[in-house]
Amino acid sequence: MTQSQETEFKALVLRSHCGDPAAYRTLLSRLAPRLRAYHKRKLTMAGRGVEEAEDLVQETLLAIHLKRHTYDPDALFTPWLHAIARYKLIDHLRRGRASVREVPIDEYHDLIAADDHVARECTRDMATLLDRLPTQMRLAIESVKLEGKTVSETATRYGMSESNVKISIHRGLKALAALIARRD
Repeated sequence: MTQSQETEFKALVLRSHCGDPAAYRTLLSRLAPRLRAYHKRKLTMAGRGVEEAEDLVQETLLAIHLKRHTYDPDALFTPWLHAIARYKLIDHLRRGRASVREVPIDEYHDLIAADDHVARECTRDMATLLDRLPTQMRLAIESVKLEGKTVSETATRYGMSESNVKISIHRGLKALAALIARRD
């Protein structure tokens, strides 16, 4: 995105925060084609059909609407937008892994039984690994990666800076990978 587009989008979002519905409609209409192109590109890279992009565009626009109060007017708009689009894409790809629609009805008992057992086991393993991390790393990972909170919300919640939250997550995930590698 160019500097002029960043400036335009930021101006539109700020005007919409001040109650200008025309600015808000203009912002969403200008974001939709960019989101569509982003999601199509990422879906193609993930080996998925581009026809799924329209649903993702709508989900992303809805998330922008619901989370618009979290936008920091002193920050750039583009990274905030990208984070929402990226999380919506990740959620979509996760949901699409094993859809219930793809499982024949006569096999659902096997699927549910296996899934429940694996989920409990994974939760217990994850809790055990997380308990081995320093508190700050564990809290940051649990809040952002498991509870779905934003970095900003997590920073406020635990009295940390946003960069400290990001660093804690990065180092914590690296430490978890090392723990898993040693265990295997």
